[in-house]
Amino acid sequence: MKRRNFVQLTGLGAGALMLPVSMMGNDIAAEALLEPGLDLLAKKELADVALNTARSLGASYADARIGRYLNQYVFTREDKVQNVVNTESFGVGVRVIANGTWGFASTNDVTDAGIKKATQQAVAIAKANSKIQTDPVVLAPVKAHGEVSWKTPLKKDFREVPVSEKVELLLDANAAAMNAGANFVNSALFMVNEQKYFASTDGSYIDQDIHRIWPTFGVTAIDREAGKFKSRQALSAPMGMGYEYMDGLDSEKLKSPAGFNLYRNSYDIIEDATTAAKQAKEMLTAESVQPGKYDLVLEPNHLGLTIHESVGHPLELDRVLGYEANYAGTSFATLDKWKAGDFKYGSDIVNIVADKTQPHSLGAVGYDDEGVKTKKWDLIRNGILVNYEAIRDQVSILGQDESHGCCYAQSWNDVQFQRMPNVSLEAGKEPYSVEEMIKDVEKGIYIAGRGSYSIDQQRYNFQFGGTVFYEIKDGKIVGMLNDVAYQSNTQEFWNSCAKICDEGDYRLFGSFFDGKGQPSQVSAVSHGSSTSRFNGVNVINTGRSV
Repeated sequence: MKRRNFVQLTGLGAGALMLPVSMMGNDIAAEALLEPGLDLLAKKELADVALNTARSLGASYADARIGRYLNQYVFTREDKVQNVVNTESFGVGVRVIANGTWGFASTNDVTDAGIKKATQQAVAIAKANSKIQTDPVVLAPVKAHGEVSWKTPLKKDFREVPVSEKVELLLDANAAAMNAGANFVNSALFMVNEQKYFASTDGSYIDQDIHRIWPTFGVTAIDREAGKFKSRQALSAPMGMGYEYMDGLDSEKLKSPAGFNLYRNSYDIIEDATTAAKQAKEMLTAESVQPGKYDLVLEPNHLGLTIHESVGHPLELDRVLGYEANYAGTSFATLDKWKAGDFKYGSDIVNIVADKTQPHSLGAVGYDDEGVKTKKWDLIRNGILVNYEAIRDQVSILGQDESHGCCYAQSWNDVQFQRMPNVSLEAGKEPYSVEEMIKDVEKGIYIAGRGSYSIDQQRYNFQFGGTVFYEIKDGKIVGMLNDVAYQSNTQEFWNSCAKICDEGDYRLFGSFFDGKGQPSQVSAVSHGSSTSRFNGVNVINTGRSV
């Protein structure tokens, strides 16, 4: 692949082309995506091979995950198709506890012999690890679910939609952007189907069928005389939905205070691409922001990233304990702050929940990768830190006896560990619209969409950009701004939260590629919120002259 094309595609996919081979899988025809996998009886029999082998070798606990991971990615540029990728990854991961210690092994040899060999390896690894581990693993109890299943609610299976239709939609979006003044445009569709079967010695046999979709693009407008260019990314959100997300329903559109449409559970990529081109052109002549203190009005597609970095990650218990430090370190939200019972993470109106059941979210599943039924729980209530994100072998540290159900592995080839659930800011309880919020601001900036971000090694001091910025003066939006980024620390920022719009404005942001761990794994996670106002936040000018 030429470097130019590689940069284009990876820019859209945020690393999609650099995923592990076990996750990407083997190339297949698009038609093969619809081929049925193993039936339930075959999966159960194969899983039992792992469980019985583990028991016979002295394991006190074992689980087996049989995974079939299907991916379809479509990439275009202007009037050309860049690539269409269809992959399948299939295999088994076996995790055991022997001598009080974890062991894990995996195989793509999905036969009795292959699974038995992998299980033997997992037990051998556990016993070897036990020689250096002083404290035995303590697992929170889990209910035996028996034979159960869960599937993403969907109206259109992406696998049944012809590739030609997907290509046509992307090329139509590209054409719309070019007709509206863009000089360059890339677009992509990422579609994922995880067929996951979990079995454990606790007595659970869980079959799940999970679907996710992410349409995205980037447009660029150029002023050749001035030697300037500006880009605008899509205002879509990755979703735990079927292809119906691409229907562009008017009923799921919300008008922003700056006059363009935003999207809830249905996305109009052609409309958004048209708007993006016009906004990119407008950015070429927009005023550069004057640094200083502003009241920030942050819409959900933007705020989701701030939630992710400043709340989601620092409340991962393994990061709090120092067990995890990859990707921006540990956490300032240490156990002593939680134990005190009065740590003001945010203002009184800030209520942030973890929720693995949230409809349409990327993290929505019936059961996690340890067989724990998923749920919703409080992280921050009335501004106070009240809990963390923890799994079966962690919750005893908190004095709790039930896993939060947020254990996940990116593929059958990787061991499951604690991952971020959907972490969301609850909407305001009283009726309050974005228009009313704008009217209440004398000097502020409205920010939509995510941009650059940076956060320190304790998830405390940070800086965030955005996609588009609009100046607010005396309760009115008066024009577009450039070169905006805001700086704060986590506690100061969330304590400056002064107002949150009601449920009518609530939307999701998400990421397919939340990175964590060493070796690194990715997971899919969403963050919901309504448009929110943060008072007196420091804004800097990111522009420069070369």
